[in-house]
Amino acid sequence: MRGVQMVEPGRFLVTDAPDPRPGPGEVLVRTYAASICGSDLHNVFGSTYTGSYPAPIGYPGHEAIGTVVTSRSSHVHAGDAVLTVPLPARSACFAELQALRGDYVVPLPAGADLRRLLMAQQLGTTLYAFRRYWGDERPAAGRSVAILGAGSAGLFLLQLARRAGFTTTIVADHDARRLQAAAALGADVLVNVSTEPFATAVATATGGEGADLVIEAAGYDDCRAACVDAVRSEGRLGFFGLHEHPGLAPFPFEAAFRKGVTIKMAVGAQREPGLRAFRDSVDLIASGAIAVDHLLVPRFGLERFQEAIEAARDHAGLKVSLDVAPAS
Repeated sequence: MRGVQMVEPGRFLVTDAPDPRPGPGEVLVRTYAASICGSDLHNVFGSTYTGSYPAPIGYPGHEAIGTVVTSRSSHVHAGDAVLTVPLPARSACFAELQALRGDYVVPLPAGADLRRLLMAQQLGTTLYAFRRYWGDERPAAGRSVAILGAGSAGLFLLQLARRAGFTTTIVADHDARRLQAAAALGADVLVNVSTEPFATAVATATGGEGADLVIEAAGYDDCRAACVDAVRSEGRLGFFGLHEHPGLAPFPFEAAFRKGVTIKMAVGAQREPGLRAFRDSVDLIASGAIAVDHLLVPRFGLERFQEAIEAARDHAGLKVSLDVAPAS
């Protein structure tokens, strides 16, 4: 099979590798398409990857759709179209074939638009996160939400917040194109943090109180600190973005403590029983309840992976995807 391999920080080679063999309870999936996640950029260009080089074939890709070639699992059968949601540490979606446990794949509806349903992996992680931050039953009418980071994850969180009924939705980023996308998806207040501090803008939009729910969706220490400044007293903070560095990180604990905020992280959507959030995300996209068309370009072939990962780093699009192998 063909796959990509990270040979040093920021640099990949496309290479031939032996086909993986599924073990008991596993499936072999031919990857049709994959997409690049913001957490991949942290691993590739940042300092969160702690493994050795060269990295495993297909790493760190963990968002993909494909077709089951061989199944040694009772969950799916050969020929099924599936969304793959591997644990990130064992991900191998940037390759033509991947072997993973059968309980880390979600069957897709017959005749579904696979390119659109590719986005169900990231939507699933944000849906899982949003349910942790706010809960399915907590009333949102009359409340405010502020989201720092308007990449693909932040834009999904915006849509979920609007579905939950938040009266005021505030989205912040430094990229004007991302803010335009947030406006098109219904954000009430847009904040360009290149020219206006996040907390100042949130205070203005909420009459000086701060937002009821503030979500960090960028993955940087200074962004998490800004979210503490932007949340109201006894409000809720949701940290979605990946840690910036391994180990200890600076954090304004005193400010968070004095505000009495509730802080929740979101990791482990793949361990949720029945992959509930991912299955719900497939339904939300298939039904048109969540928009994804703004995320479908640009696309690159597998052989152009180095160009693709650099395009994602440089914000060449809201979401960069790969055509890995023909659908079958």
